[in-house]
Amino acid sequence: MTAPSLYFITPDQCNPVSLKKILLQRPEVKFVSMVGVDLGGNDTDAKIPMAVFLKDTEKFLRGEIHTDGSSVVLPGIATLNDGKVDFEADTSVNWFIDYNYEHLDPQTKLPVGTLRIPSYLIHSGERIGSRSVLRRATERVNRELTELCRRYPHSLHLQGIDPEAITEIFLTAATELEFWVKTPNEKADIEQLKVSQVLREQYWKRTKGVVRTALEHSLLLLEAYGLQPEMGHKEVGGVTAKIGEDGGLTHIMEQLEITWRYSNALQTADNQLLARILIKEAFRRHGLEVTFMAKPMEKVAGSGGHTHLGLAARLKDGSVRNLFTPADPETEFLSPIGWGALIGILKNYEAIGAFITASNDAFNRLQPGFEAPVCIVASVGHNVSIPSRNRTVLVGLIRENNNPAAIRLEVRSPNPHSNYYLAIAALAQGMLDGITYALTNGRTSAQLEKEFSKKPGEPAGYLETERAYRSEEDVFEAYSREERDRLFGVPPATVWETLANLERYPEKTAVLTRGEVFTSRIIKSYSLAMLNQWMTELCDRILPENAEVIRSLTPDEQVIHTALDQERWQRIHDLRYRLLKDRSDYTSLFTQLRQAIAARDYALASRLQLEIEAEMKRLKQFYAEYKKNLF
Repeated sequence: MTAPSLYFITPDQCNPVSLKKILLQRPEVKFVSMVGVDLGGNDTDAKIPMAVFLKDTEKFLRGEIHTDGSSVVLPGIATLNDGKVDFEADTSVNWFIDYNYEHLDPQTKLPVGTLRIPSYLIHSGERIGSRSVLRRATERVNRELTELCRRYPHSLHLQGIDPEAITEIFLTAATELEFWVKTPNEKADIEQLKVSQVLREQYWKRTKGVVRTALEHSLLLLEAYGLQPEMGHKEVGGVTAKIGEDGGLTHIMEQLEITWRYSNALQTADNQLLARILIKEAFRRHGLEVTFMAKPMEKVAGSGGHTHLGLAARLKDGSVRNLFTPADPETEFLSPIGWGALIGILKNYEAIGAFITASNDAFNRLQPGFEAPVCIVASVGHNVSIPSRNRTVLVGLIRENNNPAAIRLEVRSPNPHSNYYLAIAALAQGMLDGITYALTNGRTSAQLEKEFSKKPGEPAGYLETERAYRSEEDVFEAYSREERDRLFGVPPATVWETLANLERYPEKTAVLTRGEVFTSRIIKSYSLAMLNQWMTELCDRILPENAEVIRSLTPDEQVIHTALDQERWQRIHDLRYRLLKDRSDYTSLFTQLRQAIAARDYALASRLQLEIEAEMKRLKQFYAEYKKNLF
């Protein structure tokens, strides 16, 4: 099979004349698809014949393509009696061709392609999808930060930048993608995976066989699509595969990571979406399953989608300058703009976090001991000369001694299924809030570092008095849970708790709505979407799955039970009944949760969810102890 020669169309080609010229020369590209991203992070895909697109290309660019709003997640906006949603093409980013390698064009013998057109979702004349939120955030960063730099030029002068020479300020971003790959229909041995993780038997090890082939194929595809991949490797999780009768590998269970080059914010979010598609399909064509779940298995490392953020200024001479780079990189960690961005994220994270972690799967990953960020705390390094990587904090500073222009912030809370359009937009809003404080108050890098490093109880100009925000230690080893809660705030543990923060911290939510980036309508719709997803998953997936686990835990009648065995089984029996079995004088925890959800008592449902999770862990632990003593 001949490889395609066209993988993407650049923004300068996204006009009717160029598009028709390119596509008429590529008969294998037979469809277009308007790709809008709703508030649930879902991307639309509808095959439109190429002939329809070429007949009236301007119609697609003007936003005159429609869909039924019931097919997208926009609750309270696209309703049953007002469901028309329009697509408007975004011509500022690359358009990718998605090839079906299992369907060859008979004329060219090439895979049939679909041109995916990134699009804004429009309802009643208003842009309301995730892409629109990020677009407004980037426009606000450019508009307001450019004006701030001109009004308060001192810190830029120290960096050797003339604010009057700035033509554009833009958000730079990059993502990492961790994922698990396995042989279809084979279950993981959790205990083996856990031991392998503790021993770090897989981390950075050489890939082999079909996994290596699929990984290499994925990297080559990403390169062809212009993402400029930088690395693919094994992550911490996994076990050694076995050799099957045909000489191939079976029982594959490995965690991998792939990274690619940074871009502007919108292109980065698009690239993340595309990369997931390409990687999953590449591994599937090699007979392997990929999951991008944040926590596909208990007791084993989850998958992160760490997000790197920076700010850059484009000058009249065409050069680009990193606005986070300090005037003296040998004595300072960050410029005032960089410090402002960092403390802005930390101060406003209770509201920001609702747009990063809002699913049961995501919260399953945020557990102490798995290098997942739980606390609102950051690290910049023990000293300027030795960059450090603290994997236990929410935000880390990335520095390269030989490349000051690479200075950036790494936010570790996102996971592969995070909605990166909303996540980056929320982070940008927080960054701009902190930068505004730093510049308007004339704060120096030294003053901002001192405020960032404050002890709890010390008053500060911007950060909250009772909190601490810096730790260069492993926060799970250096502090108890009670100490972490006191120093860094009590983190939300359920979807309801993180969404409730949007009302609990109105001043922080107001930061998100500045510049009409997150409108109250968008926030309300998003919250409703996430709540509906949370409740549906609890009732229709998590409780039934837990019920099956409980029913599978049975006593072994084929062995002789000692008094200890009988005592242990009774403990298991009692806990099973507490969780699952209703009686005339008792309502089980499962039924209580269903009743709370039916009554829309979200706070009670949240508490019951946490109680059931804790009791399920106890039950599994009790059963493991029981089984180990039998022979």
